[in-house]
Amino acid sequence: MSSGLTRRHVRQTSAPEDNDTADIDLQDPTMPRLTLLEEVLLLGLKDEQGHLSFWNDHISYVLRGCILLELSLRNRIAMVKQTNRRTTPLCDRHIQVINDRNTGEMLLDETLKLIKASEPMSVQAWIDLLSGETWNVLKLGYQLKQVRERLAKGLVDKGILRTEKRNFFLFDMATHPLQDRAAKEGLMTRVCSSLVARNTTLPSANQPDQAVYLVRTVCMLCSAYAANVLENALMCLDYESREKAYAKVDELLADFSVWPLGGSGTDLQIPADKALSMEIVPAVLSVFTKMDSIAS
Repeated sequence: MSSGLTRRHVRQTSAPEDNDTADIDLQDPTMPRLTLLEEVLLLGLKDEQGHLSFWNDHISYVLRGCILLELSLRNRIAMVKQTNRRTTPLCDRHIQVINDRNTGEMLLDETLKLIKASEPMSVQAWIDLLSGETWNVLKLGYQLKQVRERLAKGLVDKGILRTEKRNFFLFDMATHPLQDRAAKEGLMTRVCSSLVARNTTLPSANQPDQAVYLVRTVCMLCSAYAANVLENALMCLDYESREKAYAKVDELLADFSVWPLGGSGTDLQIPADKALSMEIVPAVLSVFTKMDSIAS
């Protein structure tokens, strides 16, 4: 899990709270400093130039999937409990809001409101709609705009990035070079240690808190792989180690894109009250397995 904690909102007792901030998670010790979306974006950003590769056309779609992953790990959304859902492919199962308390993360809260206000739709449908991939003009309003720029500004607020103006041919563009090198190095070390450690299996998760940590790490690795940014963390490795890392992430993606979760020597103990939320994880990862970045 990413080091450090965040306190984005502090409850004030001397003044009345408005309705939008009263229900925000405060000082939750189980929440990491960075969301899955921020970790994937950080892995993709060029440290000095402060922007993503212009040729990466996968990351935007993956980031929308990461929103659903993050909300499920925070127990905000879950599968609709239907008696016949087991006969339906994971990605086609409907999801719903089970806890509408704000997270303090703008993109997560915006998505939470969209899901709550909508009729039940599938995991696949939500990722497509949030990405703007629909022919239904009545649902174009579900598309989340400027996700990468908003994430970068959030990382600036957290002290990970800084903002600069750079000239690209005929126009100026805001870029976000790396400010906190230790944060990115820690993330890259976490990636490498998870994939190429001497013991190639991730730690056994036989306790609820260990299970959530393990699943979050797997989500980050598989999302980075689908977004074509995993290689940035593996550049320091030799050829044999990189091949070993890619083989490992392929194995993890196969193990965690099915339900029940498991495989790779893990013994996941998912609390019964979180099972429907965690079921969204393999649903999203199963969508990623169909992407060109992996399927090809």
